[in-house]
Amino acid sequence: MIRTPVGSDVVYLIGGENICTKPLQPFDEQVCDFLSDLSKQLATTRAADENADVNTFGFWCRRRHIDTLKEEHSGGAVRLGRGLMFHITPANVPVNFAYSFAFSLLAGNANIIRVPTQLFPQVDIICRSISDLFERKKYSELKKMNAFVRYDSDDSITGNFSSLCDGRIIWGGDQTIQNIRRISIPARSVEITFADRYSFCVMDSEAVVTLGVKDLRELARRFYNDTYLMDQNACSTPHLVVWIGPEKEVAKKMFWPAVRDHVKRVYEFDISVSYNKYSQLCHDAINLDCVTKITRYENHLYRLAVEKLPLEVDKLRGKYGYFFEHDIDEIDTLVEIVNHKYQTLTYFGIEENSLRQFVVNNRLLGIDRVVPVGRALDMEIVWDGYDIVRTLSRVIGR
Repeated sequence: MIRTPVGSDVVYLIGGENICTKPLQPFDEQVCDFLSDLSKQLATTRAADENADVNTFGFWCRRRHIDTLKEEHSGGAVRLGRGLMFHITPANVPVNFAYSFAFSLLAGNANIIRVPTQLFPQVDIICRSISDLFERKKYSELKKMNAFVRYDSDDSITGNFSSLCDGRIIWGGDQTIQNIRRISIPARSVEITFADRYSFCVMDSEAVVTLGVKDLRELARRFYNDTYLMDQNACSTPHLVVWIGPEKEVAKKMFWPAVRDHVKRVYEFDISVSYNKYSQLCHDAINLDCVTKITRYENHLYRLAVEKLPLEVDKLRGKYGYFFEHDIDEIDTLVEIVNHKYQTLTYFGIEENSLRQFVVNNRLLGIDRVVPVGRALDMEIVWDGYDIVRTLSRVIGR
């Protein structure tokens, strides 16, 4: 047991200051059972039905998926968790803390998870379910190993937690990570940082124009899930849509109205979102020389056509349904713009393996994920190029 810092500025949502740091083996059966039960608990929670991201996390935790991960990642050497992991999770993605917790738990670790200070309902829903499960005798050991805390930015508190950890996981913008990295961790501790990343989408125009009404609506729904569900805040959500093939204009006239129609049915804009979105449009229209055409679908969807991509494309970002788009004749045109900032490439109508080979053959510094449209937000234990379970566990060698 170790004793973590306590004080009026630290709120323990789950657990207390005494934490058992003795590690488990990756994919310990107790952990797999716990995540499976958490999935069932969230599935029966009425409040979870109102939050798609909570349902998605619950579905991720289902037993079949956990067993698949175990089969894919637990073979080979004998491994053991590293001990205590300290998680600093992003302020603008409500459910990220839960995935970070699950990844580390699967690796066999005890955890202190700092949740967002903003009072997201998703945090309360998931924490209540975890807390309820921890009261079961079956999970009494896991209860001793985990604490969920909330506190305002405070280097002294972060420093106290950091001084105790065998590993630190930081999710956030580049500046946030730089600031936290100034706070030391023990010499043998590991650190994983999930920094600010940029993601984009490639659409094959010929594939789009061949779609029937039903399939076009489904493509629009999947694109909506990649983008609007997180208001384009997630690092894996696309900001740029790249069109390839000879039917670009026809495809755009089909695709974007279908997206608009889906947004009108399911997305609710408040006044502040509308104001901020229009303010950015005015700012970009004045300041971005690369933008040649702007198309608005009321306030539901903005499209900004970019004739020539600047080298710092990763600065072209939007929120709430605000997209830049660009036309190309062949995928290798994008080689010059892809840097270490690029994370996820979503695609439609293109062979996945050809896109992976595009990354490998051109020895690109960026693009860690290649997934179909609709799967940008799928979280897996290989993220940003890290195999998180292996990174957060150690090999017991000879």
